[in-house]
Amino acid sequence: MSSFSDLPSLIPFHLNFFSYKQLQKTVAHFGSLKTALQATQADWQNAKIVGDKQVDGLFDDALEKRIDETLEWGQGSGQELLAIGADEFPDMLKKIDDPPVLLSARGSVSLLNDPQLAIVGSRHASRQGVNTAKDFAHFLSDQGLGIVSGLALGIDTAAHEGGLLGIGKTVAVVATGLDRIYPAANKALAHQIVEEGAMVSEFPLGTKPLAYNFPKRNRIISGLSVGTLVIEAAVQSGSLITAKTALDQGREVFAVPGSINNPQAKGCHQLIKQGAKLVESGQDVLEELVSVLGIDWTAEREKDQSLSEGASGDSNTSPKNGILRYMEYEPVGLDELVVLSKMPVYEIQSQLTMLELSGEIEAMSAGRWRRIR
Repeated sequence: MSSFSDLPSLIPFHLNFFSYKQLQKTVAHFGSLKTALQATQADWQNAKIVGDKQVDGLFDDALEKRIDETLEWGQGSGQELLAIGADEFPDMLKKIDDPPVLLSARGSVSLLNDPQLAIVGSRHASRQGVNTAKDFAHFLSDQGLGIVSGLALGIDTAAHEGGLLGIGKTVAVVATGLDRIYPAANKALAHQIVEEGAMVSEFPLGTKPLAYNFPKRNRIISGLSVGTLVIEAAVQSGSLITAKTALDQGREVFAVPGSINNPQAKGCHQLIKQGAKLVESGQDVLEELVSVLGIDWTAEREKDQSLSEGASGDSNTSPKNGILRYMEYEPVGLDELVVLSKMPVYEIQSQLTMLELSGEIEAMSAGRWRRIR
């Protein structure tokens, strides 16, 4: 990859959407990227490495101006261009089959080489799903994991917000040029991520939010991460594409179960049926990642449990002696249960799932539950 570290030679290919494999073929055929840029249009057409549109782009009169604009952007404060051949390029991303050839980055670039966990899910998440995502992200960020997501509304937004609350911070991978923020509703969040975390894109400056770029972006979300956690996702969704990509990349996949009556939980249930690890808390995720990261959180968990039991004076946290005592035969919502029990959202959801499976409670509409025995 060292032959791909020269930015002035790499940027023309980046601007014409050359893939990593196409770059490899280019170097194999011409000897180097610099030599390839000196070849004639006829040489390129005879080489048959890429299609006519990409060849035409290399000889476009406007290309030189775009190269200068890109290089100038990379010299701006808090902005950087990371070539795939550069030492600072994220190691995890170098290991996937189709890594981006160039990343634009804003914020703390060093975060990109920290251990990361991707958290993705529905743009139309329930309040319960949003709270779960934020709780998981906050807890895992507090353990030092960076939280990677896609800056979309719903679960992505909650994941970024939770990640910013911890020490691991958060990385947003976007499907536009970094001179744009999409969606506009997340403009303030994007600025906070740049200040405290990092934002990256493989797309050239000026790239609009085009639908076909989002699935392509997803491979970077999973590629930066040791694992991907899915919280609320429909069966046909971008989140499941990210999960499948993570599996293809040899990364861990986790899913949070939900109510059988929630269509946004069906994608997670499908993932679990297909072998994704069912998790009910951030601690579950950490324990699964012990072998990957070489870190043992068991002692920390025992310490946390001891402190919790000492504070409550009650070591019995089973559902029947936990959340069930706050439930009656009239429907109750998650927010009310949080206020009544003072328990974390992820713990409440875990107990609700167990109680529903055991037939103690039933799920109602609008994210409510009621006791049935």
